Amino acid sequence: MQDLLLNPHAEGRWPDGLRVVGVDFTSRPTRRKPITVAVGERQGARVRLLQMQMLTDEAAFEAWLAQPGPWVGAFDFPFGLPRELVEHLGWPTDWPTLMDHYAALQRAEIRATFAAFCQARPAGAKFAHRAADRPAGSSPSMKWVNPPVAYMLHAGVPALRRAGVHLPGLQAGDASRVALEGYPGMLARELIGVRSYKSDEAARQTPERLIARKDLIEALVQGRSRLGLRLHLSSAQRDELAADARGDRLDAVLCLMQSAWALDRPRWGWPAAADRLEGWILTA
Repeated sequence: MQDLLLNPHAEGRWPDGLRVVGVDFTSRPTRRKPITVAVGERQGARVRLLQMQMLTDEAAFEAWLAQPGPWVGAFDFPFGLPRELVEHLGWPTDWPTLMDHYAALQRAEIRATFAAFCQARPAGAKFAHRAADRPAGSSPSMKWVNPPVAYMLHAGVPALRRAGVHLPGLQAGDASRVALEGYPGMLARELIGVRSYKSDEAARQTPERLIARKDLIEALVQGRSRLGLRLHLSSAQRDELAADARGDRLDAVLCLMQSAWALDRPRWGWPAAADRLEGWILTA
């Protein structure tokens, strides 16, 4: 019997024109720093950006998640914790129960628990990593600062679960609304190397970073990545992405491209041996 948790084609091939989504997430959305959603559609090898949406609080994010499908989205926050960390702490080792436990913690408890874990480990190996972190080049999902991805997991995964979306490999839900873990930095590095293209600090929003954003946008439009997809933008959309010095809009678009890639991949791009406690990062 086919595994409906992982097989995107159990009910047939996803059609061209399906709505695909990329989400640049923050655990404390505000008007100044909203959750940024890129909505598009895939037609063959072309991904067309349709609109950008700014969600300024948690209620707006949950209302957005509740919208009817079909859509497939890549969300820029971790969906799991490292198995090494979970086992060391004696926390549950099945994903739904672990997420219930984690959601019940306060952020101060998370910080203190993870800090104690790190303090007991040698320099250079303070954090535990998931299997997907190293190929993706992502921060460990237990990191609570710069960036605080542990808090992003704490805010984001419960919202996905309350919305009843389908979480391939992790928890079954509404198969017309599919949520996958994305990571825009991986695709950005493939296209422009280690050049910085964004900053939340005004003093670091330099002409060099503007040039890097423009180069990244051009590479996406030309389809230079291993994803085999080309981004279709209007002139106004190009200018809007380049002008966003924080990079939130561009990060959402990078996640959009990752979700479009997942549409026709076996197991939604998960390797066969992926750990269902830790989850997996799209395209890693």
